[in-house]
Amino acid sequence: MRFLKDNGLSLVLAAAFLATLVGLALTGWAANNEQLAQHGASALALGDYLTSGQFASAVFENWESEFLQMGFYVVLTAFLFQRGSSESKDPEAHEEVDEDPARHEEDPEAPWPVRAGSWLRALYSYSLGIALFTLFAASFVLHWLASTAAANEEATLHGWATRTALEYLADAQLWFESFQNWQSEFLSTAVLVVLTIFLRFRFSPESKPVASPHTQTGQ
Repeated sequence: MRFLKDNGLSLVLAAAFLATLVGLALTGWAANNEQLAQHGASALALGDYLTSGQFASAVFENWESEFLQMGFYVVLTAFLFQRGSSESKDPEAHEEVDEDPARHEEDPEAPWPVRAGSWLRALYSYSLGIALFTLFAASFVLHWLASTAAANEEATLHGWATRTALEYLADAQLWFESFQNWQSEFLSTAVLVVLTIFLRFRFSPESKPVASPHTQTGQ
């Protein structure tokens, strides 16, 4: 029970991810087979669909936008402000938000990179942003390759010529798939930043206390 209480948020989000991934797989499989039937082609087995470019492209084009949004958000909130938002640091605060980690080099409870010092501590100081942008880059490459495979699967279905991954990199469809997700992520983040100025959700760490004035920045 203690484990569930301590890890409830990540466990529920992981369960929701798996449930929606299964939903994506099943509905995508059905939609793809409907399209194949319209072209007089044989339906794919579920296993074949899960290893197809169509499914992988659908998955990774969404992952890339999520990691891009989170990476930008982490970096931008380190340097930019939004007065009144719970998602922002206070532009008038003069105290140090995150003190120099070198001061904790001898702290036995500090993470080991902090105690190790040198380049390890410097790298660890920005590791969250680095990890998120690395995941974005990996997801984009996987989306690109899967989208290439999906485009070639469709080309084969119609008897058209296939293309290499490098040729497909210049295709408008690849960038359309990316931009249609990127724009929604930046919009939703901006909406969250602004709404937390005026709206509340009691007990959530993403919200200011209910009685806090709109002008209060931070939680």
